[in-house]
Amino acid sequence: MTASLVPLMLLAPVLVAVAASDLRHMRIPNALSLAAVALFVISMPWFPPDDLPMRLVVAGGVFVIGFAAFCLRLIGGGDVKILAALLLFVPVSQMPVFANIFAAALLVGIAVILLVRLLPAARRSSWPSMQRTRRFPMGISIALAGLAHPFLAPLAAGSI
Repeated sequence: MTASLVPLMLLAPVLVAVAASDLRHMRIPNALSLAAVALFVISMPWFPPDDLPMRLVVAGGVFVIGFAAFCLRLIGGGDVKILAALLLFVPVSQMPVFANIFAAALLVGIAVILLVRLLPAARRSSWPSMQRTRRFPMGISIALAGLAHPFLAPLAAGSI
């Protein structure tokens, strides 16, 4: 594992909290996004200085596009904020790998939620994510992608 992925692993507790909150409440508190950004600022010494401007551009671009999608009611506001914050931790050279991991995490997350919603216990649950609606707790997939990336990126690079 490269040293540039260490801060992403330090973000793991925040990502677990994101998944748990989105699963339980279909809401990602602003405090979790702010915690991720604060951890990024604290972790800046681990990142190559020439990588930082592009990370900010990518995260900002995702935030702007995500905000437009939020305005069109295509994605939740918490999802937009935590995804942009998460991208601050992904090395620019690994963005294509992260995009593939995120796509796979979306598919896994949707499949698991759809299957769990079929269970009788899920139908009795008061959790909004377990109700049969078109809404999906995307924070689960965002967290899964962030948690998996430090382990899968080296595999994709052939360094393991």
